[in-house]
Amino acid sequence: MSSLTKKRSTARDRANEARADRDSRPRGPKTRRGVELLLTCMALIISVGAYALVGIGTEGTVPANVSYYGGWLILLAVLLHIAVRWKAKYADPVIVPIAIMLNGIGIAMIFRIDIAKERFGFEATAAKQLIWMTLGIAVAIGIVMFLRDHRMLRRYTFTSGLAAIVFLLLPLIPGLGKTINGARIWIGVGPLSFQPGEIAKILLAIFFAGYLVSYRDTLSLAGPKFLGLQLPRARDMGPIMIAWLASVGVLVFQRDLGTSLLFFGLFVAMLYVATERKSWIIIGLLLFAGGAVLASQLFTHVGQRIDGWLNALDPEQYNKEFGGSYQLVQGLFGMAHGGLTGTGLGLGRPDIVPFADSDFIIPSLGEELGLVGLFAILMLYVVFVERGLRIALGVRDGFGKLLAAGICFTIGLQCFIVVGGVTRLIPLTGLTTPFLAAGGSSLLANWIIVGLLLRISDNARRPAAEFETGVLRVIPDEERRAAANLEDDTALNDGDTDPRRREEFSDAELAGYQHKAARSQGGRTQGVARPNRRGGSSDDLPTSGGERP
Repeated sequence: MSSLTKKRSTARDRANEARADRDSRPRGPKTRRGVELLLTCMALIISVGAYALVGIGTEGTVPANVSYYGGWLILLAVLLHIAVRWKAKYADPVIVPIAIMLNGIGIAMIFRIDIAKERFGFEATAAKQLIWMTLGIAVAIGIVMFLRDHRMLRRYTFTSGLAAIVFLLLPLIPGLGKTINGARIWIGVGPLSFQPGEIAKILLAIFFAGYLVSYRDTLSLAGPKFLGLQLPRARDMGPIMIAWLASVGVLVFQRDLGTSLLFFGLFVAMLYVATERKSWIIIGLLLFAGGAVLASQLFTHVGQRIDGWLNALDPEQYNKEFGGSYQLVQGLFGMAHGGLTGTGLGLGRPDIVPFADSDFIIPSLGEELGLVGLFAILMLYVVFVERGLRIALGVRDGFGKLLAAGICFTIGLQCFIVVGGVTRLIPLTGLTTPFLAAGGSSLLANWIIVGLLLRISDNARRPAAEFETGVLRVIPDEERRAAANLEDDTALNDGDTDPRRREEFSDAELAGYQHKAARSQGGRTQGVARPNRRGGSSDDLPTSGGERP
């Protein structure tokens, strides 16, 4: 009995020691994938329920294809959730549910407009939107699966800028570009059309992030003071002037006020995030205001937009066949008809408004969901942008901060431009509401943004101990300090602007690096970290002392 008691006591002591050892280990952040799954289920219920309510409101019965639609939507959500759980388990848990809910509500409203306009089968816009949603989620899954480190995009800074210019110039090519509703921002091949500017805004965000993270110190230098405001140096005004001229070029040649405002606003916002100088915002606002006033005097289409905005209720403007205020006023009447709680899905008349499923989907939703429902949708956008900015604060490298802030800012600015236009706060611009409005190119770009935010947020929250799995490289603290003292090792300096220096190292260079690192550490050569080959600096890498914020 005594030997048996001793064995039990020994086993109990070992179990307690193992438990104490396990409890003493540092724990990483919770993955929150269960929260994401729960929120995704709620988003699916609301999306499929809205689709069913449209059929009940318009035809008095649940749509016959609601089971197919709901099943396909569930399949897409499950596949995306599995990919995130597998490859980006520390990603933000709120982004995917919000995107699915907004996309589902948008398809339900587009389906409602299809019924009113008697568009069925392959002609139905809702079916096309579901196809684009499938493609967008597939691209988001691809980003999560194959882009293991967002900093790899920094290698392609100038390539992204050149590609963005090419995409913006495509609609100007004769025979390829198409003019729709007065704006030449489309390319068409047969019955298919695509808006390359939607992809260009993401490429520009990558280019701006890579450029500004390299030159932000120069752009932050103080210049003369004017009215108490510290202005930048005159020699540093070049980038913002080039961005301003590019936005004016889009306004002149493509006749698209919204895209021009979006691109310039993106650059000014990322410039402010990079330098933290308010003077850049004031200079940007003054430049765009001056350009808009000049354009309204020189270009007819811009002047028509401003006249329709200022004199929307004037009979002359209201009755104009082209460039008038008819659709703006009808949208305002529709939202007034909806009131506080709305008429109910399928019970209003949003089809009276031209482009009710694209440019004016916000008034359509405001009429049938009311002010309460519209505010709930806008709050989803607010939370989406807030999560994006939170990701930008949490990620450690400068490139990731600028990229996350830039792409989520495009969503916020685009919503402001659209909602401000349909509520007569600012002139109409023709931009589409992210995730909600009909438009394949816009929806595809928005899901690319979702994929990028998932990848950046996963790298921001992932514990340092898990970066050795190949997602990111880890340099121990003492070796980081030793590497920082090597003045001639420019590959570990964030100011090094030659990408080849960061990516390629010969055996001789590595040997020299290890020798100098060993001398700086008092002769220790074991375990010297290798230079970063992924396009970032050593400051971009997590330390071994614990997890990042």
